Amino acid sequence: MATPIAGALASSYLTARGIAPARDMSALRFHAHCWYRRVPGSPDDARDAWPALIAAVTDLNGTIMAVQRTWLDSSGHGKAPVATPRRAMGNVLGNAVRFGVVCDVMAVGEGIETMLSLRCALPVLPLAAALSATHLTAIHLPSSLRRLYVVRDNDPAGRYAVAALTERTHHAGIACLTLTPILGDFNDDLRQLGAYALAAAIRPQLAPEDVVRYWRPPKRDCGAS
Repeated sequence: MATPIAGALASSYLTARGIAPARDMSALRFHAHCWYRRVPGSPDDARDAWPALIAAVTDLNGTIMAVQRTWLDSSGHGKAPVATPRRAMGNVLGNAVRFGVVCDVMAVGEGIETMLSLRCALPVLPLAAALSATHLTAIHLPSSLRRLYVVRDNDPAGRYAVAALTERTHHAGIACLTLTPILGDFNDDLRQLGAYALAAAIRPQLAPEDVVRYWRPPKRDCGAS
């Protein structure tokens, strides 16, 4: 029942988060009236359906294993005013919301908005959002992978996820580098500091060959200035 996000409220939500429309966003769709199961204690006038951003959580073969729903307010400028505006259903562990086709290099992180914020500077780098720090530590990695960028959130859970993935990749013979935001996460950087500041902060954290291969300074500021 979900439809492409182009021109939909879900696209407005991403734009409000500083994220410009891009290719390879087929993992995201829009549902105009997605059922929301209220938690005990919700106000009597709480609605049972809200518009929602729907994300496909897939395995390494592209099979949908789960979906995440992000319920949105009617303006599209933020999340719905409900107790838990994000919920996943299905088998999330080891899987991810994926953008782009992985060859030998990719970046993984927690949130969808965090990962899509990197597109201002790294428009063709394959990305995967594991949806939480716990799931990030268990994400399945392609056998072709040679270098992994772990996109860290600046909190204890983010630091633990980096340490766990660094150990895993070391044993697998995969080079592991960390991308660290200036603020809480890269979407905070994009919205509060702007795309140019985000791109400038990312560049020295990349392997030199990946600067040439992936890094592109934004033509215009797609975030706040």
